[in-house]
Amino acid sequence: MLTSDMFNPSDEHLMVREMVRNFVEEYVEPQALEYDRLERFNLDLFKQLGELGLLGLTAPEEFGGAGMDATAAVIVHEELSTSDPGFSLAYLAHSMLFVNNLAVNGSDEQKARFLPGVCSGQDIGCMAMSEPDVGTDALSMSTTAEEQKDGSWKINGRKMWITNGCIDDEGTPADIVWIYAKTGVDDRGRNSISTFIVEKGATGYSVGQKIMDKTGMRASNTAELVFDDCIIPAANMVGEEGSALMHMMRNLEIERLALAAMAVGISRRSLQAMNRYADERQAFGKAIRDFGQIQRHIGESWAEYRAMRAYIYDTARKMTLDSGGHRLDSDGIKLFATTAAKNIADRAMQVMGGYGYVGEYVVERLWRDAKLLEIGGGTLESHQKNITKDLARDPDAILR
Repeated sequence: MLTSDMFNPSDEHLMVREMVRNFVEEYVEPQALEYDRLERFNLDLFKQLGELGLLGLTAPEEFGGAGMDATAAVIVHEELSTSDPGFSLAYLAHSMLFVNNLAVNGSDEQKARFLPGVCSGQDIGCMAMSEPDVGTDALSMSTTAEEQKDGSWKINGRKMWITNGCIDDEGTPADIVWIYAKTGVDDRGRNSISTFIVEKGATGYSVGQKIMDKTGMRASNTAELVFDDCIIPAANMVGEEGSALMHMMRNLEIERLALAAMAVGISRRSLQAMNRYADERQAFGKAIRDFGQIQRHIGESWAEYRAMRAYIYDTARKMTLDSGGHRLDSDGIKLFATTAAKNIADRAMQVMGGYGYVGEYVVERLWRDAKLLEIGGGTLESHQKNITKDLARDPDAILR
């Protein structure tokens, strides 16, 4: 039985953890290997998360959400990722990159119009920032939005690597997209980026391709989205023209925290697998747990797992979702946890030998899935750069 502690700071958090853990055991785990092999998104299972109240986890209750905090988001991503990180990534793209973005940055009218559908699971959302030639350097994006005489906006460009960009094998596009586009140049000569909401059925909005043969995260659909003279109403601009940079920075913090939470889930399951196998496997007349090489793999994995888990829940405790200012630790925990998770999954595979290398045993899939966490939501190199800059600006942060 779980007990309330820093990882479950309230009865409500504990209830969410137990609910998601039970859901994972009963519904997620039985399908995880199959959907990974098929490279298919389990849309029906995903919609059940809406019935549990999880798709609008951090959205206000008045718009159909659960009104919970960053700690709750960490709990859900951790628990889902112990079984199916690809499914968890689809959840992140919907609940954090679209729903939370809208809940924090949208107008009351936009929240009332869009949040009920995405919180219930009626509509599947995504966020479109990366492009074929643009990743971390978001200000260099080439997608444009031009205001028309009637106040509507015409969007042109392509967005790449979009999780939930399509929702099935037929190329059906996401129901609703949070998209960033260039709308001009600011007074410093930089591209001025603005935020828009594009709905399925908009003229000129389509899926370019579903991206196949990914190393990992195969249970989430990744797509290229095409916007070809895509017309959207004036009411679908979010905030003021040129305000997207603030939207990006606020939401990147919770995105990075959630990705780090996925690393915690991967690490936990990998550690469980290698620890159990170390008792079951015999070599030279004794359990392999008695060999120093195996003890090193398990011991280092335990220490790293406990360190990342404490760091992420401490960061979540301090994070407020409606404001920025948490970049140092959201970058720090993602930098540490994602690489540690990859290493822990690798050690689990090493401990399990040939059994760890085949798909029937979950660590092979966790090992593949873990790599994406070092790339998506900001590369390791971007986190190193941000941390160094932030500590130069505020060296006393080391003392706090």
